[in-house]
Amino acid sequence: MKKKPIIGICPLWDEEKNSYWMLPGYMDAVLASGGVPIMLPFAEEDACIEQLVEMCDGFVFTGGQDVSPEIYGETVKFDNVGCCKKRDALELALLEKALQQDKSILGVCRGVQFINAALGGTLYQDLPREISSPLEHHQTPPYDVPIHTVEVTPGTPLHTLSGKEEIAVNSYHHQAIKTLSPKLACMATASDGIMEAVYMPGKKFVFAVQWHPEFLYAVDETSRKIFRAFVESMQ
Repeated sequence: MKKKPIIGICPLWDEEKNSYWMLPGYMDAVLASGGVPIMLPFAEEDACIEQLVEMCDGFVFTGGQDVSPEIYGETVKFDNVGCCKKRDALELALLEKALQQDKSILGVCRGVQFINAALGGTLYQDLPREISSPLEHHQTPPYDVPIHTVEVTPGTPLHTLSGKEEIAVNSYHHQAIKTLSPKLACMATASDGIMEAVYMPGKKFVFAVQWHPEFLYAVDETSRKIFRAFVESMQ
């Protein structure tokens, strides 16, 4: 029997409960797409992270706490910027090693922000206070309901994958890409100019979106295609 790809999923962190946690949508979407998901630890030892990268075929950089502004050369500007240093440390090491080995990578929400910042881009630390937009980027439940659309850039992997020039997405974030990393290319943009999807040219699969396909995959074919393409890139 052919082995299924093992997908390492970056954990979320509950500060109040001093606890790892995970949204089931990430696990369920990977399972439904033919992968085997495992939640990673906040490992610090380099040898441990090396072993995790060797063991896993791909990685999901999930949503969660804000990316530390130090990563993109800034200090905290607003009181609602909440970071998790041990998560940032793990993901910095993980991303570097995963890219070196050309592992498949999917970023979601914080994931697209983190990948951009780690590769030399910058972020808006708080959208409502830094840009004026008619769009709602921080919706209330239910999260499996799209609340705005994004324009897909022709010729990009997302355009090829979806076959669409416009995609309806959900949205739950207060930070976003400000300046794009020179190592990334934009695949989709909201009507207010916020970059909503990026990829890394020259890599097998480095693909990140600002919305939440882990909430949408059960009801939305484009979200299912994103997870399937991610898992299939390792087969």
